[in-house]
Amino acid sequence: MRCPFCSYHDTKVIDSRTRDGGRSIRRRRECLKCRRRFTTREQLDHIPLWLVKRDGRREEFDRKKLVKGIQLASIKRPISIAKIEEIVSKIEFDLRDKGIEEIETLEIGEQVMKLLKELDEVAYVRFASVYRNFQVKEEFLKEVKHLK
Repeated sequence: MRCPFCSYHDTKVIDSRTRDGGRSIRRRRECLKCRRRFTTREQLDHIPLWLVKRDGRREEFDRKKLVKGIQLASIKRPISIAKIEEIVSKIEFDLRDKGIEEIETLEIGEQVMKLLKELDEVAYVRFASVYRNFQVKEEFLKEVKHLK
């Protein structure tokens, strides 16, 4: 590992800790030349997870897009970015643990709604209204009534 401060090619590992249930490793390193410390993270390279869109197109799973969608539904709600990241990680890890390489976006949306419903009903309704593409107020009201 090259030092980010002096570019020296040799460092030593001071501390290692697993994260995300053993899916990644955080390492504290020290440069053997300048003695400055820095952190690195290691993750397993995953087989790509493909999403099948409603119109049949396929695209690679993008965590950032899912995080952004949940963030939009959670605006002005007491939901931390850490909790949103936790939701996305749970969905992604569950899919990877099951060995799924391709999934419909509908299934991911349902998983997000299930987890949001348990966390915050307002964020759930917001996400559902965009995800399910409500066209009339009756569809929206029907969803809200299901919460009672």
